Amino acid sequence: MTQPSPPPEKTPDVAASPDSAPTPAPVGKWHLHRRMYDWVLHWAHTPHGAVALFLLAFAESSFFPIPPDVLLIALVLGAREKWWRFATNCTVASVLGGLGGYLIGLGLMDTVGVRIIDFYHAQKYYEQVTEWYLEYDYWIVFAAAFSPIPYKVFTIASGAFHMNVIGFALVSLVGRGMRFWIVAALLYWFGPPVQRFIDKYFNLLCIVFVVLLVGGFAAIKYLR
Repeated sequence: MTQPSPPPEKTPDVAASPDSAPTPAPVGKWHLHRRMYDWVLHWAHTPHGAVALFLLAFAESSFFPIPPDVLLIALVLGAREKWWRFATNCTVASVLGGLGGYLIGLGLMDTVGVRIIDFYHAQKYYEQVTEWYLEYDYWIVFAAAFSPIPYKVFTIASGAFHMNVIGFALVSLVGRGMRFWIVAALLYWFGPPVQRFIDKYFNLLCIVFVVLLVGGFAAIKYLR
């Protein structure tokens, strides 16, 4: 006859001890960025999408981190016949927001402007921008307005460097308008397939376009 095995020893309940309770993991910067991204995107499913696009494009030109392209793409795909309205909305708001960034650099650089630069850890980048301004003037503003280069840093720097405000506004209008109208027009003509292409290659395409455009004008100047 076999002897019954002894009952297993009862282990202490670790979870019951308040000292051993797991602490929540800190939220990383990417998670915060993703939450803001999702928050921006949810406006496309509300009746206030166009207003949200205007406010987002305005704010992104001076301090907000999420680009308006995110909401613009969603809105155009939801109502493709309104593509030009959304593109115009986004362009006008972005240029007005850029003028707001210009005013920050012009009159509030030592207070608000510095804090925005510090928030994005863009101190060294701002120093580089100073050198670019001296060399490229309006061209660097156009490049920032059209490409993934942080436009907000350049709007603030334009005011700090006392760039001609009319020239700044015109260059911003052309750069921002080209960017948003091209994206919206492609979505109108090709729909969701081009969205995947834009999501994957948008930054690269913008950089290539700016390089070709600036290189072309440089070549014309050299040939003269």
